[in-house]
Amino acid sequence: MDTLFSDIERYKRKVNAPLAVRMRPQTLDGYVGQEKAVGPGSWLRRAIEHDTLSSVLLYGPAGTGKTTLARIIANTTHAEFVEVSAVTGTVKDLRQATEAAESRLLTSGRRTILFVDEIHRFNRAQQDALLHAVEDRTVILVGATTENPYFEVNSALISRSRVVELEPLSDDAIRELVTRALDDKFGLDGAFDLADDALDEIVTLAAGDGRSALTSLELASQMAAPADAPSDPTSPDAAKGDGAGEKSRILITREHVLDANPRRGLPYDKGGDMHYDIISAFIKSMRGSDPDATLYWLARMIDAGEDPKFIARRIMIHASEDVGNADPQALLVAEAAFKSAEVIGYPECRINLAQAALYVALAPKSNACEAGIDAALSEVRSGPRREVPAYLRDRHRPGSEDYGDYLYPHDFEGGWVPQRYLPEGLSAGDFFFPSPRGWEAWRLESTERDRAARAANGGRATGKGKTNG
Repeated sequence: MDTLFSDIERYKRKVNAPLAVRMRPQTLDGYVGQEKAVGPGSWLRRAIEHDTLSSVLLYGPAGTGKTTLARIIANTTHAEFVEVSAVTGTVKDLRQATEAAESRLLTSGRRTILFVDEIHRFNRAQQDALLHAVEDRTVILVGATTENPYFEVNSALISRSRVVELEPLSDDAIRELVTRALDDKFGLDGAFDLADDALDEIVTLAAGDGRSALTSLELASQMAAPADAPSDPTSPDAAKGDGAGEKSRILITREHVLDANPRRGLPYDKGGDMHYDIISAFIKSMRGSDPDATLYWLARMIDAGEDPKFIARRIMIHASEDVGNADPQALLVAEAAFKSAEVIGYPECRINLAQAALYVALAPKSNACEAGIDAALSEVRSGPRREVPAYLRDRHRPGSEDYGDYLYPHDFEGGWVPQRYLPEGLSAGDFFFPSPRGWEAWRLESTERDRAARAANGGRATGKGKTNG
């Protein structure tokens, strides 16, 4: 319940909060970016403006405005806005919140919007505790998560909600956030100017994260402020000039930004969408024989501390799946890189990983191994039962003398003889399609010759036979 001191308390909390919190807009008019999610005509915008919101899950990377949207909903709705922590909240807390919401609805007809930040941190039991309340609209759930809700949130809860995906902010949106904060009274209040290259650096460092951009600006302003300046550079006494009450603005340079951010860290998660997106880009770059892209995506994973054995395993898979026998050496190089990752580790094994990744990226490509075994497995799993030709069967059993003659290739010139090895109903070329590249290209001519000879011979076993084996 608000008191005479509530506004004063809120003001004090806001002016002492981090810049990113102070700059949160109160309405959609001040919300930057996310045109697809809350742009004119979007469902979410209409629902917020008309106060007709139904349960929604806001999904996106950090710093894209999920919590800000929740605050805007809190400021514009006529419903009761209740927040529960997904970190410290329990099933008991959720039940108390839903029971209070039901009482509120029955006694005054007032709806309740329940905001759960980082909802993926709730376990299954906690999520299940929300199901009936959400289904009956006892509460309207607003969940925010950086993890893919289709993996981390109960499917039953998803089916009762609408998923709205927020994307990393564009460079233009980041620029607007930063320039707005320079002059806003709750921002830097006109105490600072920002050099163009400093703004560019902040945009680059932010990588689509609005909170990160504002934090960089705040830290850089502290680096730029004189040593004898007040602790709050936006206070009235912080930047007075010698003129008649005019402020002398302090320049924030690129060096200040870099000093405030000694190490840049791009977004990455070791079990979420970013993890899978980057490893997918890495594999596709090797498959596409692009050495520069291969090194870039490899560097993204190494910089984020990805398990080097995980990277090496993917290189090994790629060596067989996409290079195969176009260059049989690729698998050996990849296996050596895995061993290096296992026994050496970071930072030195980055070189081993780079060598193996570049080798398979630049190697001739063939997917004949993968396509061949998958085609054969499909036949085995869905085709009819096919018997082993009698002359290919094991001879260590009674009656094997009637199996017919097996043609022993080493008894023939060139170590090869036209003989049918496939069961009846299958033909040469049903599974193996060698590429015209690398080692397979060298073998392609003889493979086609062998197939033609078997076809001409009808696959029959002729000539001198060998009965043991």
